[in-house]
Amino acid sequence: MGALFRSEEMTLCQLFLQSEAAYACVSELGELGLVQFRDLNPDVSAFQRKFVNEVRRCDEMERKLRFLEKEIKKDGIPMLDTGDNPDAPAPREMIDLEATFEKLENEMKEVNSNSEALKRNYLELTELKHILRKTQNFFDEAEIHHQAMNDPALSEENVGLLGEDGLRAGGQALRLGFVAGVILRERIPAFEKMLWRACRGNVFLKQAEIETPLEDPLTGDQVNKSVFIIFFQGDQLKSRVKKICEGFRATLYPCPETPAERREMAIGVMTRIEDLNTVLGQTQDHRHRVLVAAAKNIKVWFIKVKKIKAIYHTLNMFNLDVTQKCLIAECWCPVADLDKIQLALRRGTEQSGSSVPSILNRMTTRQEPPTYNRVNKFTTAFQGIVDAYGVANYREVNPTPYTVITFPFLFAVMFGDAGHGIIMFLFALFLVLREKQLAAAKIDDEIFKMLFGGRYIILLMGIFSIYTGVIYNDWFSKSINIFGSAWIADINRYTANGSCGAGYAECVNLSNTKDVQLNPANASEFTGKVYPFGVDPIWQLSTNKITLLNSYKMKLSVILGVGQMLFGIFLSFFNHRHFKKPINIFCEFIPHIIFLMCIFGYLNILILWKWATPYYVQNSAAAPSLLLGLINMFLFKYADENDTNVPVSSKLFYSGQKPIQFMLVALAAICVPWIMLVKPYILYKRNKSKTARRALMSEANGATPNDQDVIHHPEQVHQENIPEEEFQIGEVVIIQVIHTIEFCLGCISNTASYLRLWALSLAHAELSDVLWSMVFRVGLSINGWAGAAVLIFVFIFWSVLTLAVLLVMEGLSAFLHAIRLHWIEFQNKFYTGMGYKFVPFSFDQILETSHIEAE
Repeated sequence: MGALFRSEEMTLCQLFLQSEAAYACVSELGELGLVQFRDLNPDVSAFQRKFVNEVRRCDEMERKLRFLEKEIKKDGIPMLDTGDNPDAPAPREMIDLEATFEKLENEMKEVNSNSEALKRNYLELTELKHILRKTQNFFDEAEIHHQAMNDPALSEENVGLLGEDGLRAGGQALRLGFVAGVILRERIPAFEKMLWRACRGNVFLKQAEIETPLEDPLTGDQVNKSVFIIFFQGDQLKSRVKKICEGFRATLYPCPETPAERREMAIGVMTRIEDLNTVLGQTQDHRHRVLVAAAKNIKVWFIKVKKIKAIYHTLNMFNLDVTQKCLIAECWCPVADLDKIQLALRRGTEQSGSSVPSILNRMTTRQEPPTYNRVNKFTTAFQGIVDAYGVANYREVNPTPYTVITFPFLFAVMFGDAGHGIIMFLFALFLVLREKQLAAAKIDDEIFKMLFGGRYIILLMGIFSIYTGVIYNDWFSKSINIFGSAWIADINRYTANGSCGAGYAECVNLSNTKDVQLNPANASEFTGKVYPFGVDPIWQLSTNKITLLNSYKMKLSVILGVGQMLFGIFLSFFNHRHFKKPINIFCEFIPHIIFLMCIFGYLNILILWKWATPYYVQNSAAAPSLLLGLINMFLFKYADENDTNVPVSSKLFYSGQKPIQFMLVALAAICVPWIMLVKPYILYKRNKSKTARRALMSEANGATPNDQDVIHHPEQVHQENIPEEEFQIGEVVIIQVIHTIEFCLGCISNTASYLRLWALSLAHAELSDVLWSMVFRVGLSINGWAGAAVLIFVFIFWSVLTLAVLLVMEGLSAFLHAIRLHWIEFQNKFYTGMGYKFVPFSFDQILETSHIEAE
């Protein structure tokens, strides 16, 4: 299986790049995406590195682009995204990009500043227009009030309509001072109270709402305002009123006292407003043209700047040689791709025009390489499930190839309904067939992204759910009779009118009976044949359906669980063989297999034995119990076969069962000290002999023992001083004891954990059955056209519940349980998951990450 079976073989390489060619070479490696650089300056701060100025220039360009992007989004202009992926610009092109961005930013800032000033001026003129209009109404009312005060024939009715305050204010309006302005509408109540309290009731406030909202020039929001005019007497009150207006952020405007002056000012204001509208329109048109031109290229500009910044960030991780003419880098890369990397370096050198070729030199190191598993669009989601538990150690067996099949299959065992599986399959098939269009649409919804990323997982889960649903013969909680039932109802016993045939003491009236309990021991009902595929549909009508499926699914879950755990232990053998640890094969793999097979493998054999034995021929209750048999196996307690008082469930399965089970228990008991003690003892003896051999060699050569640990390699140019760990027998024993306890108890708990396959499958089937019977019973109980109309609404309601509860909620539950079974019960048999992931320098990953962060 090659790299799919375990991670890629990695090597540490050293690169020697000429200063003039370094930028182009790193750019080519970024496009290739197969090199993970190491930081050779971990103790140097970001502000003291060689290319810090270039990084700052890129940051400044990004800031300007974000400013332009904000302005484009503000105007609702679509940004063109053709999907182009331009190469990283040459360093000399940075100057042109900076000049372009600087010009656009300055132009936009100038346009925004002018537009803001024009909008502020427009707002002031609009408010002044409303003030002149509203105050003219106030003064007209005041003139009427003044005439009313001087008219001796004023009737009591007019006094009541105008009010005493209105008459008094009207009489004195032309002799009092006043100020007029505009204030936010929600501040009017508090403003009025403050005026009354501060001026002790010696002012008169008149206000009117402005009908149309006004635009705030700073925020662009629409605000509601009101016009007010305040009458007062004396300079002291005038100063107090102005301070209150300033505190409430009210804007005061000059308002002439005579009608002619107000009319003349209003005409001038309207003229200026018309001129401002013209200038504002031209300004907005110019702004729109600039932003439209920028929107066509802003995506490409972002890509170019991010690539330039990524290159200089990477160059800051390199070292300079003593001549300051060569950059030295270290990187991890796959051995299989060394030719591609060499070719990329050659292209970068040619593009830069350098005459000195770049050099790539393999190194020998004791450091643990990163883990690199090659994936495609099909295996990416499955690899993500595995990596979520922990990244595999370097060259450790990768569970992903097996998870591709076992994960959707175990999900389907818990979710097994062919009807629900078809819906899931069709949904995933739509995502797969339209994946290019959906990927290009770049939908930002998080739930959709999650479903789209796992489309192939959902596709396989749907396929396997159809398969298990056909086996369970479960289609939306109903069964389908495809091959004909293996059960034949005796006409003489089951009649429509209740009359029984000769020789039958019992008969069942089918006209009054909805469910029948099936008994395999009754030869007149059961033909002895087997339904060709899946569960016989006749069980759907039986009252003992749950009894059958309960027993069947529980035993099936034990068989599947033990089989997957056994497969996981076999995979550990390939790890031990690859890492050349024969001691682990002898002290762990072999006793693990023996222990598991002696107990739970034997239990699986008994399950298959019980299935294959036709106990129903004699008596359906004559079958011995698996659980009691397993308990008696460890207690060495067996019932006397000749004792008639012994319950059938305690009897033996086969002759010779006692000595075989005794031997199996003895082998399992021997495996415990085998796993616990043999490996620490062998390691102790090996370390003791190694220490003695080192001491003899040291005495003979006059060297220290550590001199023998130096690695010699013809291509070696790098060597870490990693001290060898000192052997401690106490620590080894403790670790092995913990491992033994964890494995032995884990076999029991893990097997019990697989019973969730049985529990969730039964729960899903019963919930589907209950939903069908409770919902459709309403529509089917009404006859005629009314029943058909009701049935339509009932079907819609049932469909919504099926999608929301059975597909989404139950599907998510089965998905999470399948993840747990793979992480804990399967992977812990062979998978360490303590490595670190290979993160190459890749422009594609950088752009994808920046796109996600931007959203």
